[in-house]
Parts: sequence; structure tokens; C-alpha cells
Amino acid sequence: MIKFLDLSAQYQSIKPEVDQAIQAVINESAFIGGHYVKQFEKDFADYINAKYCVGVGNGTDAIEIAIEALDLPSGSEIIVPANSFIASSEAVTRQGHKVIFADADPESYVISVDDIKERITQKTKAIIAVHLYGHPCDMDPLIDLAKENSLYIIEDCAQAHGAEYRGKKVGSIGNIATFSFYPGKNLGAYGDGGAITTNDETLAIKCRMIANHGRIAKYDHEFEGRNSRLDGLQAAILRVKLKHLPTWTEQRIKIADLYSDLLKDEKNITLPVRKGWAKQVYHLFVIRTEKRDELKKYLGEQGVQTGIHYPKSLPKLKAYEYIGQAQEAMFANQSDTALLSLPIGEHLAEMDVMKVVEAIRAFRP
Repeated sequence: MIKFLDLSAQYQSIKPEVDQAIQAVINESAFIGGHYVKQFEKDFADYINAKYCVGVGNGTDAIEIAIEALDLPSGSEIIVPANSFIASSEAVTRQGHKVIFADADPESYVISVDDIKERITQKTKAIIAVHLYGHPCDMDPLIDLAKENSLYIIEDCAQAHGAEYRGKKVGSIGNIATFSFYPGKNLGAYGDGGAITTNDETLAIKCRMIANHGRIAKYDHEFEGRNSRLDGLQAAILRVKLKHLPTWTEQRIKIADLYSDLLKDEKNITLPVRKGWAKQVYHLFVIRTEKRDELKKYLGEQGVQTGIHYPKSLPKLKAYEYIGQAQEAMFANQSDTALLSLPIGEHLAEMDVMKVVEAIRAFRP
């Protein structure tokens, strides 16, 4: 079996370090707050090249808190890519704002800057730039567009730990950025976890207060917030894994390059394109084929696990029927039935990739 993801194998490769970190937290009863969280926040901020990092309970909370910290007028429009996980959009509406979906680029699958231009109105206040599948968005045109229209840019980096745009780490480019440490992410915890990064001290303080019941000092609540904290155990585990992330990332890129080289002549498959300015960290390696469901079934029969990200574009979900964008002739609305994610990760060896490729080549629809 070629596993889509193998967290057990990853754990075994760093078991002594992780076990030691967990035991240290338990010995000190440092479960909430404390120096393990502070150490990880500092290490992760340094890794991202951002001035501030605030650990929170999960990636969805991170987006909601980031939006709240911007203090936008109620009912503001926020532009979100039509191809993403629902967390990118539900955070908008749960903060009392309106989602406007923009199309995805047909090569890299990230949000289309050209389509955003057609969606901006006087009510538009922010853009959520989702660095989807580990590929960074085209940030310079986005920043220019944001400046022209007085918009905030929120980077959703849930799938892009370590990705770079023109040599800059994602999470350090927009006004504020969010990360998920869901176990399956490139940098994953052993439970839920998330973080917010920014170079704006005022935003960082506001996010920390929102995430901690509207306070910095104990019982000194300046406003109503919420309870969303990265716990000590997850912080300690993430700090261990962060040291290994660069090596794991290079292995992902190596696997992706191998897929791209070996599958480049397959006529019925469209491969993802890595833009020349991008360091794509390949949280997912997504191909496109009109025989997606048949190929997925066949690969499963050959012992190859695959995934679908995502089976429906966001505008086509029942949750967003009221918006009325499901019938728009977007690439995202037309390609969702053709997307298939191949196994990728540091758990794969070259021989595993060869088996996947051979199975794809043998497929006869």
C-alpha cells in the first residue's frame, strides 16, 4: 500500500525527540501558556521571518481572530478564492461579513488576481490570499491591488508552511497571516493547533487579546474575546517538528519534481504548474483528469491511496447557495470534478513514486 499520508512513520523517525518534549511538558505541568508556547512562537516567527507570532487553538480560529483584529465595518465584503477549504470562507461570515468568491488560476490553483479586479466594490475591505496546496499566491500584484483600493491582505497559509514568494516566506508578506497545525499539514501537531503571524505590533497584541478572553493581564479584560490557545504539549511537539520541516519540505519537492518529470507525457492528465517565482512546498500534488473518479478507483485497487481536494468548489456548497455564484463560469466551478491528489510526503521513496506512475500509465478508462 502506498499511503497518502503516514503520520506514524513520521513519528517513528523522530520518536525520541517527541517523547522527550512531551515528557518535559508533563513533568512541569506546563499545559496552558508557559515557556513552551513562548519558545515555539519565537521559533516559528523566526522561521517565517515575521516579527510576531500568536499561537491559537486551530487554523479556523486563526482566520476568524485575524479578521476580527482588523476591525472592519460590519457587513464588509471579503474576497475569498472559490477553490479552498470552507474554513477560508466561513470565518468571514462568522465575523459578520460577506463572502465574495473569486476564481482560481488554472495552472497553480491559487486565487486569480485578474478575477479579483472584477469583484472589488466600495464595500470590499480585504482579500484572503490562500496559498493553496503549498503554492504561494502572486503577492506583488495583490499588494498593488490592495494599495489601490485600501484593502487588507490576509494570508491563509494553512497548506504552505515554508513556501516562498520571490524569496520571502509566506506569512510575512500581507498585513496578517494564519496557519493551521492540523496533524496532516506539512507542519502538524498531534491534535488541533494554529498560529497568526504579522509584522504589525498593534495587530499582534489585538489578536493575542481576542484569543485570551480580551485580556493580556490576568482578569484585566478590556473587551469580550474568546478562548483559543495553543497548548503547551502541541507547542513542544511543533517545536521539535519545526527543526525537521526544511528536510521534509525538500523531500516533498523532490517527489513532486519526480512526478512532474515522469508524468509529463501523459495526455489525459494535467499537471500542476509551479511558477518561476514560487517555492511550492507541495502540501498536495494535484493533477486534473476528466476520468478522475475512475482513476481514483483504479489506483485504489492497485494499492495507491489518493485524495480529492475538493469535491465541490465553495460556491457550489449548500452553505453558499444564497450567494448565487454556483452557476458562474469559473474555472473553479468547472474543474472540481477533475481534481485528484496523489500521495506526497517525506514518507515516500522513489520506488513508491514509480509504482504510482506505473499504475497511472496502466490505467485504461
